[in-house]
Amino acid sequence: MAIIRTDGIRRFKVAALGAAALMASAAVAAAESVITWMYVEAQPNVIEVWRGIAEQFEKDHPGVKIEMKFLENQAFKAKIPTLLQSSEAPSMFYTWGGGVLKAQAQTGMLRDVTGALDANGGAWRNTINAAAVDALTFDDKVWAAPFRTGVVAFYYNKELFQKAGVDASTIKTWGNFTDAVKKLKAAGITPIAGGGGDKWPLHFYWSYLAMRQAGHQGFVDAKAGKGDGFASEPFVKAGEYLAELGKLEPFQNGYLGATWNDALAAFGDGRAAIILSFENTPGTQAVNSTSGKGLPVENIGRFPFPALDGAPGVVTDNFGGINGWTITKNAPPETEEFLKYFSSPDVQRKLARDAKILPVAKGASDAVSDPLLKVAAEAIANETWHQNFLDQDLGPNVGAVVNDMSVAIVSGQQSPADAAQQIQDAFSLENP
Repeated sequence: MAIIRTDGIRRFKVAALGAAALMASAAVAAAESVITWMYVEAQPNVIEVWRGIAEQFEKDHPGVKIEMKFLENQAFKAKIPTLLQSSEAPSMFYTWGGGVLKAQAQTGMLRDVTGALDANGGAWRNTINAAAVDALTFDDKVWAAPFRTGVVAFYYNKELFQKAGVDASTIKTWGNFTDAVKKLKAAGITPIAGGGGDKWPLHFYWSYLAMRQAGHQGFVDAKAGKGDGFASEPFVKAGEYLAELGKLEPFQNGYLGATWNDALAAFGDGRAAIILSFENTPGTQAVNSTSGKGLPVENIGRFPFPALDGAPGVVTDNFGGINGWTITKNAPPETEEFLKYFSSPDVQRKLARDAKILPVAKGASDAVSDPLLKVAAEAIANETWHQNFLDQDLGPNVGAVVNDMSVAIVSGQQSPADAAQQIQDAFSLENP
């Protein structure tokens, strides 16, 4: 009778099982989805909050890894068009919405999130404020997942105002504002921190003045190509107000070469009394200050951009972004799931509480506790019109001209009428 040895068979089975396990392990590793997340946020505490949210998502979704990548604001704007066309395109990246987002969508390098928002009876869409979704929608498709709203306003140093004898509560009109600038100068205090080197910080002034002078209907008409558009009288008049401010020499020395971070540092160091800035200013001024601590929050006040006498615009017409995250066409399918999680009410409450954002999830604003942020949230809740940043809203080409002309007007390099005409010429080329 032949004797059959089973030890070799057992060894073969063990080896086979081991090989199968190795192959399975390799398959899992190969199947890992890596979501690359590109952002422009510079506050370490905010990034830490985001990292915690990403780590929790990774824990709940084995096989998914989130890599966070930072690009400085100006570098981001310059590089993202090239990155979108390369193999290094991030899975998701920051957006301000508007015409720039629309232009990016038209390249075919993004995928819209409409289907994800509307899946399961619109379960995701129904958790987000409709205005936030609408702001990121073009041609009936949603091109980014909203995550926060914002409003630009004046922030001021209470001690410096007191030293100059300026009462911020009396600043209701543009004339009140320029009077305050004069008082600050007379007291030997630099009135305003400006970032002319980056240009876009100064477009806040022209944009708000145009909003106040033209009113909502005036903007609607200009965008519709009615009359002289952005070269019409209200937009020229807005430039005249800005030129008058420039003649007061209100900004810190060297402001035309200063970056936005330089402007925040000037305000945070107490070297300038005012900054026209975002709702997260209390945090960003501290991070960018020389000490890293900046002004104590109790020394920072806030007031809205004032009205113009006799003009239709009102102080409840707000200027600011509705920000979101876009998804590139080759991003892992889990990217939508992560953004759904990121904009969920519980996470949005955490972001409102710990990262000091104005959330987009319905009901999440009850987590806003910071006093200055609460004022910003109330301003948005009671607003009569919300205008997105013009350098984003009007598209990259027109937006660049708006930024250039804002700097040219305030520095006296261009007349308000010529500047308005250049903006209109650029707009006409993009909208024949």
